[in-house]
Order: sequence, then C-alpha cells, then structure tokens
Amino acid sequence: PVQLMSVALGVGTGAGLSSLISRRLGEQRQEEADQTAAHGLFLAVCSWVVFALFGLFFSDMFVQAFSDDPLLTIPAASYCRIVTLGSVFVFVAISAERTMQATGNMVLPMLCALSGAIVNIILDPIMIFGLYGFPAMGVTGAALATVIGQSVAMVLALSLLLIKPFPVHIKLRGFRPKLLIIKDVYIVGFPSIVMQSVASLLTLGLNALLIQFSATAVAVLGVYYKVQTFVFLPVFGMNQGLLPVLGYNYGARNKARLTKAFSVGIATALAIMLFGTFIFQTYPREIMGLFRAEGELMRMGIDALRIISLCYPSAAIGILISTFFQATGHGIYALISSIMRQLVLLLPLAYILAYTMGLDAVWWAYV
Repeated sequence: PVQLMSVALGVGTGAGLSSLISRRLGEQRQEEADQTAAHGLFLAVCSWVVFALFGLFFSDMFVQAFSDDPLLTIPAASYCRIVTLGSVFVFVAISAERTMQATGNMVLPMLCALSGAIVNIILDPIMIFGLYGFPAMGVTGAALATVIGQSVAMVLALSLLLIKPFPVHIKLRGFRPKLLIIKDVYIVGFPSIVMQSVASLLTLGLNALLIQFSATAVAVLGVYYKVQTFVFLPVFGMNQGLLPVLGYNYGARNKARLTKAFSVGIATALAIMLFGTFIFQTYPREIMGLFRAEGELMRMGIDALRIISLCYPSAAIGILISTFFQATGHGIYALISSIMRQLVLLLPLAYILAYTMGLDAVWWAYV
C-alpha cells in the first residue's frame, strides 16, 4: 500500500505537470513552461520528504498493524524503510520523464523507465540470493535492487533532459516556488492521484466481497486483472502520447486539430478494446488455461472474462474522455467520472448483485 500511494502521488503529479507544460507551450508562454518544469523537480523532492519521514519513523508501526510475527515484520519494515528513503529517485525520474512527454517525446522516457526496470530485474536475484560475491540479503536485497534501478532511471532521465535540446529548459538558479503554478499542476494532478488510489480501493472492496462467498472468486478476479492489463496497457500508452497533443492544441486554441486528435484517439482505443472483447469472448478457456485453471475456477473464469469484456467499448470512450479532461486542465471532471464508475456505481452494484442474484452475477457490475 505504501508503494502504491507513492506511485499514485508521483504519477498524478506527473500528469498535472505534463498537462500544464504542454498547454503553456501551446499558448507560446515559454517562460511559464520552463518554470513549470522546474517546479516538477521541486514537487518531486517535497513528495520524497513526506515518504522518507514516514519510512524513517513509522515503518515498524505500519507493518505491525498487519502482523506481529517477527519473521514477517522485520523484513517488511526493512523493505518499507529502504524504498521510502530511496523514493526520491522514482519521484524525480517520473517528473523528468513527464516533462519530456509534455514536449511530445515518448521514446526517451520509455527508455529511461526500461533501463531502471532491467537493472532491477538483473540485480534482484544477485542481491536476494547472494550471487557473484554479493552477500545474500533476502528481502532487504530486493528493496536495494528496486532503489538502485530507480536511481539509474532518474540519472538517465535527468541527463537527457538537461543535455538534449528540448522545447523546455529547467532553470534552477534563483528558483522560487510559486503557489499559482503548484495550484495549476494539482488542478489536474490531484484528481489523477485520487483516481490512482480509487482503483486500489475498488480492488480491496471487491476482494472483501468475494472472499465471503468463495476463495475461487478471489482467484478469478486476480487472474482477470493480470490478463486485462494486456488490453488496457496499449490504450493507456496511447493516452500518454495523446495527452500532450491535446494539451498543446488546447493551449494554442487550435480547435480543429484538438477535435481531430481526440477523434483519432477514440477510434484507436475502440479498435483496441473491440479486439480485446473478441479475444475474451472467443478464447476464455485458453486464457484461463494459462493459469492451470480447472473445475470451478475454469467455469467461473470463463463466465467472468466473457461478461466483463462486454464493457470494453464503453470503457475505451470513458478513458479517452478522462484524458481529454486532464489535457485541457479539467481534471476534476475526470475525478468525478472515475469515482462514479468505480466507487459510487461498480462496488455497490457488485454487492447488490452478489446478495440478490448470486455470486455469478457480480461480474455484471462492470458492464
């Protein structure tokens, strides 16, 4: 949960940062675009201070709220302390990557993120199990591998941002934080932070409901969230490219190109989601088979995949409209839409359907 919250804060702030920079560039307000980019680094450090203080003073208290077994709490507290103290790397990396994305460059931020992930993957077994002369550090080694990977991504992102010629220039000399810029960042960023958190609350709420009926249902939900990623990620990836295009043309008051970009985004997202619906409708047994499902898990999983995937076309439109709201500085509308969909409607409907029509009806809440 602590890591999820740090990611929500970093990504949400990054969304507000990217939206504001692209709009200022479209409005030809270069100085404000540069100042916003500098504020991104300032807000990243502020975010790190909050989590570092939490990790330093409350890690033990936090993990002991879940268990009193020292075999669990000692390594868990160690992991929490290390990743929170080292979270400065992930916050600064996200800020630098979102600044590059705001100028329309998607390739370099991707390479930065990939570099950190690859270093993390390589170091995990080495530092956990003590390979190639390293001491075996177990869970602590996993935490250190994560932080080192994040530091690599940050160094690469900052180096590219400061060295390569981008349309924005970070000027730290004489920097003074401005409340108006911070407010403009979080007009879009805060709703995005809440939206990231709402998704976690939805999953917790559904798990709490399903476990009352069947552990198999919880397993089905877990399988679904793993496989649906392959359908949603291309849409979210396209959104990352679409957001600065929408923001720039909104700032430039180029309504024709704004509308055209949005239309292309809707059409592309619909095509991706319709393909996902086709796959889930046609091959649910094969998908569940990847997880060695059989018996009740297979039967329930097939029903869940076929029912939930019926909502994908409308989900495509909803996601794109939320992106449009964020790009044009109306993040509160995206927040209202997300809360309505996931907490006000989906979760209560799931409980109503489960207790009135039975467990198999729960999946219709998504539709």
